[in-house]
Amino acid sequence: MKGIILAGGSGTRLRPVTIGVSKQLLPVYDKPMIYYPLSVLMMSGIREILIITSPADKDVFGKILGDGSSLGLSITYAEQTVPRGLADAFLVGAEHVGTDSVALVLGDNIFHGPDLGPLLRHHVRDLDGCTLFGHPVRDPERYGVGETDSRGRLVSLTEKPEQPSSNKAVTGLYLYDNDVVEVARQLRPSPRGELEITDVNRTYMEEGRAKLVELGNEFSWFDTGTCDSLLEASKYVQEIESRQGTRIACIEEIAYSMGFVSAEELHELGARLSSSPYGNYVKGLVEPRPLLEVAG
Repeated sequence: MKGIILAGGSGTRLRPVTIGVSKQLLPVYDKPMIYYPLSVLMMSGIREILIITSPADKDVFGKILGDGSSLGLSITYAEQTVPRGLADAFLVGAEHVGTDSVALVLGDNIFHGPDLGPLLRHHVRDLDGCTLFGHPVRDPERYGVGETDSRGRLVSLTEKPEQPSSNKAVTGLYLYDNDVVEVARQLRPSPRGELEITDVNRTYMEEGRAKLVELGNEFSWFDTGTCDSLLEASKYVQEIESRQGTRIACIEEIAYSMGFVSAEELHELGARLSSSPYGNYVKGLVEPRPLLEVAG
């Protein structure tokens, strides 16, 4: 499976913060926002990743992540000069996808929860058409909302409904078989001139090939497209990391745990950042810890 991170757009809901910088480069507590969607793809076992961004931000993303080789990945970049809807990612990334299946994750979405990696890898292996991920929300009228049958198959999908039929918001993580490229090519643009991801999902749903996996309350999901949600996500990450002594979306640690890099390579990655607590954490993952002396 190939991966695509959609990190374009103008971030209008975050202005004036985003006037001079892509929102996916803003910090979510101790790391750039782009680390979070990248970590989701890595935990899914995906190593070939395309980042779609605006021409103005392409070089900055390249400076942060390079070609991905230091993480055992292959990262390439494509430009989206004008936002044309989420489904446009499959047209921009058609060559990248090739004959493979693909995972699309939005660059401002954050996912966290127990055994998230094994869950994602399970659904990557068992993909049959389209797999979406839903999360319960208190304001479903702001999102796309899906209903499922007893087998988890999607039976209805409504974008920003006035009277939501459920509280399952469709998150910004989507898995598709290779048919998605042709599905996107056949879409009619919306009145705004955009190719809507909801229309892609409805196509699969009407064919009986769309599944909605509910991420329960043990999982956390943030769409960090507003100032309030960005601050909320930062506070969440700070609290979890401070309490547990771990790092959420530490891409170096994930690369090591997935076998993408060796212990020596992990230590080198940490050494490059060792003047920061984040870098020292990465180094400490493979450095021997001194034994405590026990008096007695």
